[in-house]
Amino acid sequence: MTRTKLLQVDSIDHYLFRFTVKTVTLVIAWASVTASAQSIRFQLPTAPISQFDVWESSVTSKKSLTDNPFVGASLHAIFVVGTDTIPVEGFCDSPDGRLFRLRFMPLRAGQYSYVLSFSVAKGKPQLTRGQFTVAASTRPGPLRVDSQHPWHFVREGSGEHFFWNSTTTYWLMGWKDERIIQQALDRLARLRINRIRVAINARQDDGKRWAEPLVKASEQFTFKLNPWVARQPDDLDNPGFDVTRFNVAHWQKLDRLVQYARQKGIIVSLIFYVDGLEHGCDPFKKATMGNADEQRYYRYAAARYSAYDNIMWDIANEYHLFRNEAWVEKMGTLLKQADPAKHLISVHGKADFPFRKSPWVDVVLYQSWDECGGYQFMTDCRQKQMEAGRIMPQVNEEYGYEDHYPVWGCGPTATKVPNGRSADNRRRLAWEIYMAGGYQSTGERANEGTGAGHDTGGGWINGRGDSTMTMLTGYGYIMDSFQQVTYWQMEPHNELTNYGNLCLAEPGQQYLVYSRLTDCRVALPRTSGTYSVLMLNPRTGEQHPLPDCDASANGAWQYPKSLVDDWVFILKKK
Repeated sequence: MTRTKLLQVDSIDHYLFRFTVKTVTLVIAWASVTASAQSIRFQLPTAPISQFDVWESSVTSKKSLTDNPFVGASLHAIFVVGTDTIPVEGFCDSPDGRLFRLRFMPLRAGQYSYVLSFSVAKGKPQLTRGQFTVAASTRPGPLRVDSQHPWHFVREGSGEHFFWNSTTTYWLMGWKDERIIQQALDRLARLRINRIRVAINARQDDGKRWAEPLVKASEQFTFKLNPWVARQPDDLDNPGFDVTRFNVAHWQKLDRLVQYARQKGIIVSLIFYVDGLEHGCDPFKKATMGNADEQRYYRYAAARYSAYDNIMWDIANEYHLFRNEAWVEKMGTLLKQADPAKHLISVHGKADFPFRKSPWVDVVLYQSWDECGGYQFMTDCRQKQMEAGRIMPQVNEEYGYEDHYPVWGCGPTATKVPNGRSADNRRRLAWEIYMAGGYQSTGERANEGTGAGHDTGGGWINGRGDSTMTMLTGYGYIMDSFQQVTYWQMEPHNELTNYGNLCLAEPGQQYLVYSRLTDCRVALPRTSGTYSVLMLNPRTGEQHPLPDCDASANGAWQYPKSLVDDWVFILKKK
């Protein structure tokens, strides 16, 4: 991890110290003023803390200290561990400014010293200091790019590789009853989904915008998300956002969503805009995009959520519809600097990704529908990334949702042929994406909708599902298959199998074959010895060990019978 270093520090107790946050240098004098003299109170955690936990402190006051606490007051901290110095920004957590919080995630065990500084407008900072010990943790820690195998992911704490099994739940925050949110997360966790996409800010009238007319606003569900205070929060096109004041209740609800997902082992990709071009979602427009108020929006999110090990950032969904590339670069750089934990960051756009070399980008996200986003597309994406001189994971973040048939997509086929985007079709396409060495985010059907007909589901729109929605079970079988090999050490090697079948291999050691033909054959080095062979049914999850293969016999393994449907074979050197 790269952390900001002290520019001038003799010790944490020194009378004068200096630190730099991005390009802004703050100088704090060690004053003898006490918090009580200024009618504020620092509240510091006393419970033991472990690595990757959330250390949270607060500042409270008996009355509001400024007309607008979101711009007129600030809470900052410096944490020092060993030779590392980490500046952290706090945030206002009450509409009247009587409560500020500061959250910090220690990334390493050890002895920490800190100084908290609270100030109002241009007043003199009020300080408190302390120390705490961080114990080693068994938590998996934040998601990182694997430095040894940078096409793939690893958890910082456990060192375990992370098989990205993701789905879209844009309007999960739209549920008014938070028990429904928790039930949705419970279900997705049971289905082994380990990452979800959630909008912080989005506005729509109903699902007709995406050819999903059964998903409607109701007494339980709203499409209108209000991250800022609004004069008319229920007005779709003119909410009257005050972009200098945050709607604290909205953010506290998102806190609880992130915290519950953390308990369930689910990473939440926080999206700052979904359908930013639509209705009143974007209060800045191109005229004021990237200004101080919009920057505050991104910094506020970083202050609230960077202390959680189960988040990552998405600058905007389909940014190209309402922003330009210069804005993306600006906000991506800002967010990378504002997040002391340096969570993964990307931006969702289309089939092209113009930010391959940008220092703030950690993951490449695409939108390419149907077979246009399948094996060949992901293979080409890997090649373009290699040509850029920087390897990082490739994800088709959207390739068409289950039973979702708008007029757009990969040509006319999928939009007109029945079952063109069925659960089985999406599963097979996901296999293609994974077998190209990439990753994917899927979406469940939303055609049994909120507020109409059978009032369950909502799928990719709001994250809720039921027992009739079985697509994600097949994605769990994909995870089962990959977790039986060290897939991060494998590369695409289709030249080793029948044309039309797909092969990932660490030649001479292990092979994962996704067979779609009546025959399946894999070429092996004759000198590589004996292999165990496992046959998996990707439609049911059943697994069957087959007889061992001696590569010296004919330099290949071949399944002796004709196959019907798709199958998976895993060969491992014994």
